[in-house]
Amino acid sequence: MRVTSPVPPPLTPLPDITGISGARPFDLPELVRGRRSVRRLRPDPVPPELVTTILEAAAWAPSPHGTQPWRFVVLTHPERKRALAEAMADAWRHHLAMDGEDEETIARRLAGSQRRLLEAPVLILVCLDPSNLDRYPDPDRQAAERTMAIQSLGAAVQNALLMAYRLGLDTGWMCAPLFCPDIVRRTLNLPSHLEPQALITVGYAAADPQRRPRRPLETLIVAWE
Repeated sequence: MRVTSPVPPPLTPLPDITGISGARPFDLPELVRGRRSVRRLRPDPVPPELVTTILEAAAWAPSPHGTQPWRFVVLTHPERKRALAEAMADAWRHHLAMDGEDEETIARRLAGSQRRLLEAPVLILVCLDPSNLDRYPDPDRQAAERTMAIQSLGAAVQNALLMAYRLGLDTGWMCAPLFCPDIVRRTLNLPSHLEPQALITVGYAAADPQRRPRRPLETLIVAWE
């Protein structure tokens, strides 16, 4: 059974990047190679219209059957960000202890993760909404349907990251909500059917990150026939 998706809203005009401080008018190859994961962001506020542009870019990602199974929660108020960071802290601490980390290491890594959430002017929580996915009588196809939806959510996140970079912003992709979805839902009063998948930190870079080298392309192509 297929549920009809709502009619999408009209396009929001892209902002004129000539009027945006720090905007990067790059072509796509430059954007793809230039995008980086930044852990330290300045406290400077991000204009709401730029956040809207980022979210619309995310919403244009491909999705299974056009279901667009992503939903976004935007957090900008310090108290909301702090509530989320503190609520997730116990789960972080528990998982690090399971990994055999000592108390000093746990405290240091936990402080770093919380700092990333608190310093970022904008947090975008990306959730999976499976309610409009096709339904199948067999578990294999149903599992494949869910996998397609999760893959499309990753495409939406990548669109958001690239648009943010074009607009002169920088981002970080954190998967912590995957490990404590109930805590995230409860803290943010989200409907039970939404599945928290990722947090995107958005802001202006306070320092350039040390980038990891990419593997040579010939080592990634396993067949070309």
